[in-house]
Amino acid sequence: MRKVKNNRAETRKTLEAMVRRDELNSRLKFAAASEKEILFNKLGTTLEGLNEALVDDAREKFGNNRVTHGKKDSLFKRICKAFINPFTAILSGLAAVSIFTDIVLVAPGEADPMAVIIILTMVLVSGILRFVQETRSGHAAENLLKMITTTTNVRRQETGNREIPLEDVVVGDIVHLAAGDMVPADMRIIHAKDLFISQSALTGESEPVEKTSGAVQGGDALTEMPNLAFMGSNVISGSATGVVAATGDDTIFGEMAKSVSAKPVQTSFERGINTVSWLLIRFMLVMVPIVLFVNGFTKGDWIEAILFALSVAVGLTPEMLPMIVTTCLAKGAVAMSQKKTIIKNLNSIQNLGSMDILCTDKTGTLTQDRVVLLYHLNIHGQEDNRVLRHAFLNSYYQTGLKNLMDVAIIQRVQEEQDKVEELRGLANKFIKVDEIPFDFERRRMSVVVANGKTQVITKGAVEEMLSVCKFAEYEGKVEPLTDDIRAYILKKVDDLNDDGMRVIAVAQKNNPSPVGAFSVADESDMVLMGYLAFLDPPKESTSAAIKALQEYGVGVKILTGDNDKVTRCVCRHVGLPVDRILLGSDLDAMTDTALGKAAEEVSVFAKLSPQQKARVITALRNNGHSVGYMGDGINDAAAMKASDVGISVDTAVDIAKESADVILLEKDLMVLEQGLIEGRKTYANMIKYIKMTASSNFGNMFSVLAASAFLPFIPMLPIQLILLNLIYDLSCTAIPWDNVDKEFLAKPRKWDASSIGKFMLWIGPTSSVFDITTYALLFFIICPAVVGVSGVALDFRAPDLSAQATLFIAVFHAGWFVESMWTQTLVIHMLRTPKMPFVQSHASAPLTLLTMTGIVALTAIPFTSLGKSIGLAPLPFEFFPWLALTVFLYMALVTAFKRIFVGRYGELL
Repeated sequence: MRKVKNNRAETRKTLEAMVRRDELNSRLKFAAASEKEILFNKLGTTLEGLNEALVDDAREKFGNNRVTHGKKDSLFKRICKAFINPFTAILSGLAAVSIFTDIVLVAPGEADPMAVIIILTMVLVSGILRFVQETRSGHAAENLLKMITTTTNVRRQETGNREIPLEDVVVGDIVHLAAGDMVPADMRIIHAKDLFISQSALTGESEPVEKTSGAVQGGDALTEMPNLAFMGSNVISGSATGVVAATGDDTIFGEMAKSVSAKPVQTSFERGINTVSWLLIRFMLVMVPIVLFVNGFTKGDWIEAILFALSVAVGLTPEMLPMIVTTCLAKGAVAMSQKKTIIKNLNSIQNLGSMDILCTDKTGTLTQDRVVLLYHLNIHGQEDNRVLRHAFLNSYYQTGLKNLMDVAIIQRVQEEQDKVEELRGLANKFIKVDEIPFDFERRRMSVVVANGKTQVITKGAVEEMLSVCKFAEYEGKVEPLTDDIRAYILKKVDDLNDDGMRVIAVAQKNNPSPVGAFSVADESDMVLMGYLAFLDPPKESTSAAIKALQEYGVGVKILTGDNDKVTRCVCRHVGLPVDRILLGSDLDAMTDTALGKAAEEVSVFAKLSPQQKARVITALRNNGHSVGYMGDGINDAAAMKASDVGISVDTAVDIAKESADVILLEKDLMVLEQGLIEGRKTYANMIKYIKMTASSNFGNMFSVLAASAFLPFIPMLPIQLILLNLIYDLSCTAIPWDNVDKEFLAKPRKWDASSIGKFMLWIGPTSSVFDITTYALLFFIICPAVVGVSGVALDFRAPDLSAQATLFIAVFHAGWFVESMWTQTLVIHMLRTPKMPFVQSHASAPLTLLTMTGIVALTAIPFTSLGKSIGLAPLPFEFFPWLALTVFLYMALVTAFKRIFVGRYGELL
């Protein structure tokens, strides 16, 4: 019934969202199609703006101009997330059982809370550490997101033009935009002058879009309407006035943000941790009942058997795993923060290391999201400084705001003038006579300059320029522009376009004879000189970063909303081979199965919508890949959420930073290589702990079963077993700082529960061999020597044990207690690397120091009052030569099995 209600609620929400979206689209289309006066009347505003009363009415009707990026977790929820995971759940359950068996159900005065305290201390410390680290990382990311622009220029009746916070903008406000401004809401442009807006954050298009003010009829997509400007875009050049038609969540930006706020998918790391947890739980479910019944039936004391089975369950759980995992992740996050990289979620550092495919947007991520003049060519495609000189004069002497191409031309001349004589001092050598401004019908602009002679210099779109040219500079001569030469020119331009460049043409005419002032009529009979080719260039570090990623086993795929020609050119510049490009229209015709196959073979996808990007990533993840996605726009946010790890760059919009797990604060993409290394170190040290501890505990359980079946007493008291595990685990807390072999870092590492199971089955029983020999040594040699009587002659089932039997058991417990710690701890150094320990591969100093300290401390416990209080007795000197021999033979056997394991399965960890 509850499920049916939930489905109905979800359906109702979906329908409400669809109705709201239709209303929004209708409102924006009405705004685009209406004349200014009709639109003002509909929105209740004027050219002078709203008054305060109308502002309040609009805010009440349409809401604030805030975009919901997803609700922030409450303090209680964050605490719960820090403390609740499979391992802490296991330990908390065992602690609850222990409360009843050790405290509630025992006789008065015999309650012993030590086991409960030890278990709960591990849970508490692990949870607190994780909570503190994630809170710090979250605060750092929030501070970063506060750095975006938050004001805009609004005209209102009482105050005139003034800057107000973005969130205070309401429907009906008159907003003034200038170059560099962020568009604060979805707006209808009512006046524009040379307005170019970048919508790359919304659509992925690298080129700025022209915006005009006239009413537009037609069924174009909203983002293609030339008189609408949208929240999340920004003004590249020109100026404009607009009226706000939609705010906050009602904007296109807000709609896309809402799709990102859905529940995130489970990452490969989270799946891996859960798989490991269930593997250990299954082992417990099998082993614990066996231990319980074997001890219950053989010893006859069921209460003691329950307590011992409980301690076995604790022994099978890597108690410190939550703490080890959190410390490894936090250490990686701290290392990345020193490289000016924010790790918003601690799990992300490991996901970064497991990544074997990086999908990335192009614009602003691999490229600089700016226009540069790449080539200045004559019509034969050869570099020609005359073309650059005339282009400079056209750009420099035009009035008004210069667009990105004008800036690129001027910058190129400034860079070249020290090396090229004819480019020096151009600004001082000519006098401006007149200009013919740019307009969107002609798609060209002209300036008239004089320097002994008068010249009209025109630049603009190639086809429009050909329409006003009668001649061309062909093979060094001015020749009539024949059909053959025209076709030759268009072929050259097509070649440049195929390389992803935006091409405009430059032409000139000497000594024109205007009738009155210069006008469009003077743009005729001109001589075509050549072309200017512009490109959004790759970041300087892009090629090196892609090469480094490939060397570390990470494939790179481009997922962009831009066109295929531009994308192919960028790929060539950054060293990515492109054999085939899939377009968004191709994806629409593919089933998920077909896309999954194609995604393996194709490295470049172009003209993708945000949902199509997410679909490609989902297909790759369903194929078993660990996928990262790097982007900077609102159109990348859904793809980030669909990936295992979302990466944002320094210039990203706020919703992209909100969606990302990792934020690069600097333009250097080489930090991705460092992120891979830190992530793989994190994985290496976590998997070391899991495999070593799980196999060691698994081997101990076989030893316990053997001892339970053949010894007349329990081989180790529950409190002794839990204390042994605690000290061992504490000695492992330095593992996050351990060294990792370079060979291990060379390829991606994924969580594989089956490899942990194989490791346990192969390596675990090796310790059992020497545990059993230690049992025999203690039972037949060491204990009888201390007590003075054979164990066979003592009655261990008597209700009141004799002093000799009590001492015999205490010495036995102490011997196995010490031997277990020596073998478990020294084998850390054996299993942390496939190489020869201490010779070919060295553990870090902290790990070496802590493990040796753990051995010394535990070896001393039987000789202390603590040892006496938990049922241990001092060991004789004769025990230690036997212990040394046991440890030596154990390490030799582990080395042999390690080599067999590597030979069979290819790797140790």
